[in-house]
Amino acid sequence: MVTSLISMGLAGIDAFLVSVEVDLSRNIPSFDIVGLPDAAVKEARDRVRSAMQNCGYPFPQGKIIVNLAPADTKKAGSVYDLPIFLGLMSCSGSLDVSFKNMAFMGEISLSGEIRPVNGILPMVIEAKRQGLKAVFIPFLNAAEGAVVDGIDVFAVKTVSEVMDFLKGKRVLAAVKKAPFGEHCTAFEPDFADVKGQAQAKRALEIAAAGGHNLLMLGAPGTGKSMLAKRLPSILPQMTFDEAVETTKIYSVSGLLPAGDALIKSRPFRSPHHTISAAGLSGGGSMPKPGDISLAHNGVLFLDELPEFSSSALEVLRQPLEDGVVSISRVKSRLTYPSSVMLVAAMNPCPCGYFGHPTKKCTCTPQQVAKYLGRISGPLLDRIDIHVEVLPVEYEQLASNQRAESSAEIKKRVTTVRELQIARYAGTGITCNARLTPAMLNKCCPMTERASTLLKAAFNKMGFSGRAYDRILKLARTIADMDGCEIIDTVHISEAVQYRSLDRKYWSNS
Repeated sequence: MVTSLISMGLAGIDAFLVSVEVDLSRNIPSFDIVGLPDAAVKEARDRVRSAMQNCGYPFPQGKIIVNLAPADTKKAGSVYDLPIFLGLMSCSGSLDVSFKNMAFMGEISLSGEIRPVNGILPMVIEAKRQGLKAVFIPFLNAAEGAVVDGIDVFAVKTVSEVMDFLKGKRVLAAVKKAPFGEHCTAFEPDFADVKGQAQAKRALEIAAAGGHNLLMLGAPGTGKSMLAKRLPSILPQMTFDEAVETTKIYSVSGLLPAGDALIKSRPFRSPHHTISAAGLSGGGSMPKPGDISLAHNGVLFLDELPEFSSSALEVLRQPLEDGVVSISRVKSRLTYPSSVMLVAAMNPCPCGYFGHPTKKCTCTPQQVAKYLGRISGPLLDRIDIHVEVLPVEYEQLASNQRAESSAEIKKRVTTVRELQIARYAGTGITCNARLTPAMLNKCCPMTERASTLLKAAFNKMGFSGRAYDRILKLARTIADMDGCEIIDTVHISEAVQYRSLDRKYWSNS
């Protein structure tokens, strides 16, 4: 006898339909799972057998074959425990129901409890897309699964609950979706605590308003890391679509906090400089998202930038340009989104005091050149804003005057972002930093004087074509902050200023 149920598998952050076919025949007892299962899938045999015995259900005797179709696609994890269990119950005659238009996902413990699994959100989204009417998921994945409208989501704690519901002996209510609303943040570092650093704070506000990448360079103790950690407090709230896409990444990675339906605050990832290239981009035999993707729709902060390995830094180049990470394997190619704001901080030399106004640098010119040379030109070219963070004067540090709060800055940033969303409606672009080259002429009109100034700067400073595009995008954001539709000389001047720091430090490195 053959019974077929529907479950789900994962390929990157997207799910695909898996048909779980269970066959029981009168033959020498055996239990085989086929269809490219990994070790965790194969171990379902022992989990299901023990759960049946411990819950009082007779384990069927005979030859059992479980086929996971499509058979040429790798299956991973413990998500298939529940459908295998129900398939055996149906084949043995203990359960006589139709599984049509239903999907089942969940790991089963030896005592019959249903444990949470990774990737429930993309699985429920795909189940709805396939036209299914109901999905059964682990109770601890309830909030995550209920995000999706238009499909009944039943959260179950034990296999007995599922059996009784399918037999009509128990009533289960579909999980109710919680309203999205706004994220109420807990305590976050506030810009009101930052003394001085007006130029750096201006650069961070521009970066937040347009989604631009930013590099802060300065001596130790000038506040580079402190400023970067306050950036999330001025970023605009995520939209529902952004929250769903970010949550999918955290769901498949197993990093979604228990009980949370969605990631509502923009991610802030700050990996240590010892991270590998695979740790940043993602990878493994069954590839998982790396820190670049985990920072999607948020901030990737790289402190002590030159201390990262060259392979890790160079792996950033394609994701920063394209907004996606592509991971290729022999039998598959996965794509993870990576639309991030890169914020980096670094010292100007190994001792940290090259160019310092009062402290003497102890490094040789060769050491300085070697240190700065760890940051390649192509990577620098992809960073829109280069800003020098200077030491704060004593009078500013000792002042009792409170600086402008993050809440006040955030209001301005949100206003500018809303303007961009309205301008680019229907294009899939949400901020100036994501403008395509084809859209620049239309979206970045300049006065004649501004065009003349940009031409002079381009020829004098030897900018690349990529740098030209990024200066235009940056000037577009500065103009938006001033409420100007046409880019003028003052906007071009400030944008070019933020691209001149590499000429000061890297020209002789």
